Amino acid sequence: MTAKVTVDDVERVAELAHLELTPEETGAMLHDLNAILDYVAELSELDTANVEPLAQVTELVGAAGGSLRADVARPSVDRAAVLSQAPQTDGVFFQVPKVIERA
Repeated sequence: MTAKVTVDDVERVAELAHLELTPEETGAMLHDLNAILDYVAELSELDTANVEPLAQVTELVGAAGGSLRADVARPSVDRAAVLSQAPQTDGVFFQVPKVIERA
């Protein structure tokens, strides 16, 4: 396996995602990411010249009673009813405590 992702790359992404990885987790993540990239490189070598592009990758349409629902706007639950049960609200949105702090 040719290393494409470095330990520095893993540590930088972990920092951006506010993750604290142990050295073991960093090593495992490095291995997993490089394995994914190797697999994608392997897939890129496949000859797809005679393969017709797909618009829908699943076979839901017309299969066993399953079909995609129409993409139309529908009424939702009443905002006032939902917000009346929220612990904190400003009358329009839910208010939640801040959970991410940058040191």
